[in-house]
Amino acid sequence: MEGKKPIKKGQYLSIGLAIGLMLGLAMDNIPIGLCIGVALGAAYSANTKKEENKK
Repeated sequence: MEGKKPIKKGQYLSIGLAIGLMLGLAMDNIPIGLCIGVALGAAYSANTKKEENKK
């Protein structure tokens, strides 16, 4: 898409951390939530890098 801003290197990781923190607060277990958030952010970041390399 034209006019779309490029994603910075650590942006997905920070989004994953925020989501994980919310999950951790909801489960009353913040460390587990942060671990889940880091995993989600890293997985999504790796997935988008593969898609960018295909173009």
